[in-house]
Amino acid sequence: MENFEWKNLLDPLFYIHFDINGLKVGLFIVLFIVFAETGLFAGFFLPGDSLLFLAGIYNRELIENVVFIESAFLNVTLLSTLVAVAGILGNIVGYWFGAKSGYYLYSKEDSFWWKKKYLVQSKDFFEKHGGRAIIFARFVPIFRTFAPIVAGIVNMDRKKFMFYNILSSFVWSFSLIFAGHYLYGFLLENYQIDLKEHIEVIVIGLVAVTMIPVIYKFGKKSVAPTNETDPE
Repeated sequence: MENFEWKNLLDPLFYIHFDINGLKVGLFIVLFIVFAETGLFAGFFLPGDSLLFLAGIYNRELIENVVFIESAFLNVTLLSTLVAVAGILGNIVGYWFGAKSGYYLYSKEDSFWWKKKYLVQSKDFFEKHGGRAIIFARFVPIFRTFAPIVAGIVNMDRKKFMFYNILSSFVWSFSLIFAGHYLYGFLLENYQIDLKEHIEVIVIGLVAVTMIPVIYKFGKKSVAPTNETDPE
């Protein structure tokens, strides 16, 4: 925690290497962030996708701080499962909060932590894609935060919500964490490319890719169609 700077909050490695008086607690921080993205509505600035990808690269370090597992595959599987569970619990809290506080959220004034436009955009996204929005939203910042809230607001069937919630969380966590782990090993073994030496490029690339749908969606909404006709 020495030499802390606010920009560290946007750096996934800050959380992975997080320690308290020498005690490594990166695993618990990663799980908390995944939960917070949907359970505490802070997903618009926390590094979700890039955090999971890098967690795959540093999976052994994260898991060994809690339990030693010799098998690399079991390490990655355990980490992915824990992250999936955290994501499921976060979505449940988001759904509950949406169901209980829908009117309040729509009338709440904007602040640094809350932007009503994100809720409106997520509602449109949800209405267009239905239950599949829960799956799509896992891979899209901002929507990942607000999709379960909107599901609660529109009173989506709880069994249907839980099905998509569980499915999306496991697909999201396993795909990103396994990709980070095995891509790191493949490039290092076959091309001597150490992804740990290119963390900034990875983070910027993942942020850019995942933000494209958000920028497109918001940009499309901001361009209002014109139906003006030229005077004769």
